[in-house]
Amino acid sequence: MSVQTTGGAAGAPPTERTARRRRGREADQAARGPGGSRAGSHLFLLALVLYFVTPLWWLVVAATKSNSGLFASSSSPLWFADDFSFVDNVRRLTTYQGGIYWTWLGNSFLYALTAGVGATLLALLAGYGFAKYRFRGRNAAFALLLGSVMVPLTALVIPTFVLLAEVELVNTRWAVILPSLLSPLGVYLVRVYTQDVVPDEMLDAGRVDGAGELRLFFQVALPLLRPAIVTVLLLSVVATWNNYFLALTMVRSPELLPITVGLANWQALSSGGAGGETLWNLVVTGAFLSVLPLVVAFLALQKYWQSGLALGAIK
Repeated sequence: MSVQTTGGAAGAPPTERTARRRRGREADQAARGPGGSRAGSHLFLLALVLYFVTPLWWLVVAATKSNSGLFASSSSPLWFADDFSFVDNVRRLTTYQGGIYWTWLGNSFLYALTAGVGATLLALLAGYGFAKYRFRGRNAAFALLLGSVMVPLTALVIPTFVLLAEVELVNTRWAVILPSLLSPLGVYLVRVYTQDVVPDEMLDAGRVDGAGELRLFFQVALPLLRPAIVTVLLLSVVATWNNYFLALTMVRSPELLPITVGLANWQALSSGGAGGETLWNLVVTGAFLSVLPLVVAFLALQKYWQSGLALGAIK
């Protein structure tokens, strides 16, 4: 004989109890107010935004000041001074030491674009091969590659210098470009992306139709890998552009220096007095102009590299 109860929560059907719990949670959330549970996370994100944006804002403001405006106690470091000197600073950049700043900037473009395109091409070929081909030692080789990601790049500069000195490439542009062609992280990202967006069935269907491996790569896989290509290209370009220690070690001629080492030399001259001449306004303005190409590149290509990084993170 079964006993049925009425009018109690304990005897309510499971679906009714579930509905009651849901209504109770909604009532608790309404009592806390909309977004009350996320206020802490919003404040944390706001703090992060301020942490990252404040140095960039300071750079924008400082690029508009003269030497006296940079160190004047009456001027706020995070707001513009009365004398707007940005145009004068750019004019001095053009004339100081024969306009060598623009030579440094051109060198940075050359190193970053050449090494970025080369590293992307090598990472694309290697990542696609690791993802779609089976060969002996594949897992061991990929594990070794992942291990190389953990090696700091600065630890490889001295061995690289010794190796390039043996072939007499030190103090040449190749001394900066050749070591920058290797991107283990790029190979990993391309492999992960290829495994997810290029189905093996699609490649097998192409082989059945008589397509060769090169045709499959260029006409089938390559269009699908566009987000990964842009992501690796941006990461490689930024890494080469910001690689200060490699260029400092490999290059000595002033006309071969990238913008990072050149501005550091000007900063050292300013710290030492430079014969009574201070160059802080040129250093700050030059730094501001040097970050603009990277900002424009990231904003213009964000829809590609965001999707590429997101897929790599999910994997």
